[in-house]
Amino acid sequence: MPRPHVTIAARAARSAGNVILRYMNRIDGLNIVEKQQLDFVSEVDKLAEAEIIKELRRAYPDHGVLGEESGQKGKTDKVWIIDPLDGTANYLRGFPHFSVSIGFRDHGDLIYGVVYDPLRDEIFTASKGDGAFVNDRRMRVGKREGLEGALLATGFPFRQRAHLEAQLGMTRALLQQAEDIRRTGSAALDIAYVAAGRLDGFYEIGLKPWDMAAGCLLVREAGGKHCDFVGRDGMPESGNLLAGNIKVVDAMVKAIAPELTPALAR
Repeated sequence: MPRPHVTIAARAARSAGNVILRYMNRIDGLNIVEKQQLDFVSEVDKLAEAEIIKELRRAYPDHGVLGEESGQKGKTDKVWIIDPLDGTANYLRGFPHFSVSIGFRDHGDLIYGVVYDPLRDEIFTASKGDGAFVNDRRMRVGKREGLEGALLATGFPFRQRAHLEAQLGMTRALLQQAEDIRRTGSAALDIAYVAAGRLDGFYEIGLKPWDMAAGCLLVREAGGKHCDFVGRDGMPESGNLLAGNIKVVDAMVKAIAPELTPALAR
């Protein structure tokens, strides 16, 4: 039985998903703003986030919100961390891979997480100590013993191009052992796929809290590990994230170590 917080978050994610799907055939008419160079936000992102906040505030009026589009609202240790449309660039091009991500942090500890794929109607949920599920079926990370034969995922965000040479070096090092690497454009959904055992590992530079909060809890509750590039456990403040089962993550840490710059090892 899902916890009430998860039920509410799942309802909010589905409401946002309905907004996202409603506008899919009207993308050419959307109002799109470039927040930073090659970092776009559409009115769909804003409408979906407003829908999520409305649902959460109805149930938990005293909780704070950290949203990708609206920023921080409320001064409290109980905070919902929201990405209303993770994969906006995909969505605006009609590339069918994006998601809604909602995490909940209480005094800094991740307690609940929901990632929703509105196109496939798959909802990934987790509560601290209760395990992780996809459409009410329990999830576990994959059983791979290391990087040999592993299927990994990553991203190359434009805002992190200063680290491109290091990331290409990391990718080269990982591909010497792994089977292949996917680059799909939605970090939240990639991390959920790690929790579901569809991917063996994930790595990316400079993620924001809303990109990874829900996904990190999914992986942890599915029996996996998430850490920074040098293996420090937890959701990294740097945003430099590794995720997978324990053996795969440990092998990733070892493989990428020679490629890390001082900035990426912080």
